Order: sequence, then structure tokens, then C-alpha cells
Amino acid sequence: MFYEQLVHISPALGTRVGYAAAVAEAEGPEAGLAVLESIDRDAVADYQPYWAVRAHLLQKIGKTGQASEAYDRAIGLAEDPAVREFLLQKRG
Repeated sequence: MFYEQLVHISPALGTRVGYAAAVAEAEGPEAGLAVLESIDRDAVADYQPYWAVRAHLLQKIGKTGQASEAYDRAIGLAEDPAVREFLLQKRG
């Protein structure tokens, strides 16, 4: 998988979150969540894409309460009004 190689070359936070999303598409949301869980929580505390991906994957597996909390975090961290509106719609 491309992202797996990219993470080895450049293990930046954005790369690792992108890898989690790719794993979720290929292997299912639980697998993507497992990748997200392997990322240090302090590193992602203010990283909006992490919370958006986490919310999306939690929503896919029916964990609506946890998904709503993650969406709220992502919405609060969103600087772009269009991104904020998108996330609000996804949250429902």
C-alpha cells in the first residue's frame, strides 16, 4: 500500500492520519480506527483532520455518541467555514 511506504519515509501526523483513512477504505473502519489509536493522543489533540477521520469511522461502525464527540472536536478545530459546515452536516 502506498501510504504504508509513505509512513515509513515520512511519519508525519498528516501522513499517518491519511494512512488510517486508506486502511479504513481497504480493510474496514475498525482497522482504520486501530491505526488512529496507535497515534499519540497528545500529538493529535489540536489536529482537526484526525478528529474528522475518527468521527467518520466511528459513525460508520454505529458508535454515534463517540462519533458526535469527535465531530464536535473537529468542528471546534476547523478554521475554514466551509469545512465547519461540512462537518456539521456530517454530524447530523
